[in-house]
Amino acid sequence: MLNASRARRALLSVLSLTLLVSACKGTGGAPATASPDTWATVDGRPISRDLVEKSYRRTAPATPAPSEEEAMAGKLTLLNELIVQDILVNKAKALKLEVPDSELDTAYTEGRKDIPEDQFQQQLTARNLTAADMRDQLRREMLAQKVLEAEVTKKVAVSDAEITAFFEANRAQFELAEDAYRIGQIVVTPVREPQQTNRTGNDATTAQEANEKVQMLMERLKQGATFSDVAADFSEDGETAQRGGDLGYVPLSALQRAPQKLRDAVLQSQPGSVTLVSEGGGHTLVAVIAREPAGKRDPSMPEVKARISDAIKGRKEQLLRAAYLSALRNDAAIVNHLAARLVAGQGVLPKP
Repeated sequence: MLNASRARRALLSVLSLTLLVSACKGTGGAPATASPDTWATVDGRPISRDLVEKSYRRTAPATPAPSEEEAMAGKLTLLNELIVQDILVNKAKALKLEVPDSELDTAYTEGRKDIPEDQFQQQLTARNLTAADMRDQLRREMLAQKVLEAEVTKKVAVSDAEITAFFEANRAQFELAEDAYRIGQIVVTPVREPQQTNRTGNDATTAQEANEKVQMLMERLKQGATFSDVAADFSEDGETAQRGGDLGYVPLSALQRAPQKLRDAVLQSQPGSVTLVSEGGGHTLVAVIAREPAGKRDPSMPEVKARISDAIKGRKEQLLRAAYLSALRNDAAIVNHLAARLVAGQGVLPKP
């Protein structure tokens, strides 16, 4: 657990980032007319304390209990995510995108299919949430995703020339002398990284924060977020985060020399699975994307063409997504009232 001074430094570090990314169109201060229960406004639309608190309770680990500063740092991160989500949900109205009840029902059922009803209800009670709260959050997440699919995913195209060029530049990847595994990773460390490693700037600085963060990431993946998006947003490995966590194909001989926990996470898992490996206060979410037998391949093979196309498309999507979200934020009038109040109170939120 953080001591008081270190926790305060961690919180103020988050605050500086929050104010930096939230001060759009010169709206940096918290107006006196804002209600204490309004933690942010986006083009005049309020984001309430209640919404942030519910989002935090939905993903925060039950034990060990975080300090007040650690909890507030987590809520600040969530608030920034909810600001982006609010922009996307509002954009969905302009695009006439909706989530039909039948689609929501299917996603909601799928998300809790492996959780017994009594256990699910116990979790809701323990987190002071209702099924309606969970469905409301899921609907907003699905709307935001629909916008990104319409404005980003569907607008990315890959040509045959690009596929050929990629193959020629990476020919060694397609001539495997031995069996290999394509692996993805999301790294979370208990120390501050020397520079920003992911596109949200999220960085755990203590073992407690790392534990909370990895629980949040696992919850996101469980609810259907793509591994590459989560890696690009939150992984603390600067090199692989930019590639959506993709480590490429790792030869079997190299895996045999890896630490046992990481080796087992790959060799004992099926493609499509994600395994959590924890050690020394840090965590790695390991995704086994595919297993390839030894041999030579070329772009005329459908599976090779699809693999290259997916890799190029993934890179383009990440770039366009980052640019699209930045443009949306630049066009929005955002005021992060919570951050401004905490800065004014030197890290202490005034009592209502």
